[in-house]
Formats: sequence, C-alpha cells, structure tokens
Amino acid sequence: MSAADQPVNQNSAPVRIERVFQRFTLGQRWEHLILIVSFTILFLTGIPQKYRFTEWSQWLLSTPQRVYWVRQIHHTAALLLTAGVLYHLGNALVLMARRRLSSDMFPTFQDVRDAWQMLRYLLFLTREKPAFGKYNFEQKFTYWFLFFGLGIMVVSGFILWFPEVVTRFLPGGVVPAAFLAHSNEAVIAAIFIVVWHFFHVHFQRLNLSMFTGKLSEEEMRLYHANEFERLTGEKADLDETKGGSQ
Repeated sequence: MSAADQPVNQNSAPVRIERVFQRFTLGQRWEHLILIVSFTILFLTGIPQKYRFTEWSQWLLSTPQRVYWVRQIHHTAALLLTAGVLYHLGNALVLMARRRLSSDMFPTFQDVRDAWQMLRYLLFLTREKPAFGKYNFEQKFTYWFLFFGLGIMVVSGFILWFPEVVTRFLPGGVVPAAFLAHSNEAVIAAIFIVVWHFFHVHFQRLNLSMFTGKLSEEEMRLYHANEFERLTGEKADLDETKGGSQ
C-alpha cells in the first residue's frame, strides 16, 4: 500500500509550527557562562576569607596550605572574570566605533513609565501590563547594577592583590577601603543575583534563552510584545492574564 492509499486519521491534532527568535549571540552566551562560573568560584572562595574569625572559616582554612590554595583558586577565577569584563568592554568599544552598538540596553524614560505601569498593575490599580521591547526595565537594572558592581570588585580586588604596588602611588588607607568595598559588594551582588535575578528569570518562569540563545514565538508575544511587533510587523495580542516581566 502506498502512502497515498493509507487512511488519514481525521482525529489527529493539527500541526502547529511556531517561530523562534534569536535573542543572544554565541559570544554573549559564552560571556554569561564565564560570568556564572567565575563569580560562583570567587564567592565560594572569598566568603571564608571575609569571615576569617568564624568557626567554620577557621576549620576550612585551618592550615597554611589550605589558605594558599583557596587564594590561588580565588585569584585564578578573578583573572577569568577580569578577562570576561575586558572582552565585554572591548567588544562594546569596537561596536561603538563601527556605529553598530545597540541602544537596547540603555535606560530611557520609557523604562520609568513601564516601571510605574507595572507598579500600578501589581497594586490592582489597572488590568493592563506594560508591553516591553527587547529588554525591560528590570533587565536593564540588573545589567547596570552588575556592570558597576563588577567594576568595583575588579578594581578593589587588584588593589588587595597588589597592595605594595598600589600604595606607591596612593595613600595606604586605600587598602582597607578596598577590602570593605570588595567584600561587601560581593555579598550584595550575590544576594541580588539569588533574590532578584534568579527569581525573575528562572523561578517566575524558566527562561533559558541565555543558554539556548532563542525565545519562542509565544514568549516573544507575552514578554517582549513591542520587540515582536517591530520584528514581524504583526500584532502581539499580549494576553494580560499570562504576561510577565521577563
């Protein structure tokens, strides 16, 4: 029996083809992976050094050899993070020189209006959620918070790593100031990432676009309606009952 002669199942569900949209390049995904790995290692090896006089830290760093290897791992991760930061800045400067740097991540007054609209929605003052472009105000806030936070940690970290060199040009008080800035900023960044970033990106909804590089059509319609309409010229028809902020 040929394929044409076989009976057709009239009860079979229709096939629905859904488009996918490129969100992050391969380079951006590698940057994100380097950031995750290096920051996690830095935090896990830095916290015992920050709280050196606690019982658990003294047990973990009970010998000079342990202290040495924890610091070596910390410094290696610091170099990896610094390389990622320099690459990110260098790539941005190259794109800027070529007039190809996207302005999507830069804050605008529209972000203020979107934040106000979202606040009104959360307080049940309106049933309409804001429609977002490629990045919403929460994602921009996350990016710039980490951008300046990582800058503080990188600069202060190298001051602590090479205090003799730094104090040839700067007063000695810069070293304890760098220690406070470095360790406190690391704790704040870790809390921010776990409480804010993980909740909005991975707990509120499972957003894997930073790993896959793509978003489905449904996600684009729900979470980036303005960007969907810009790319396709179609109406997003945002479902207010299912929308979200990512």
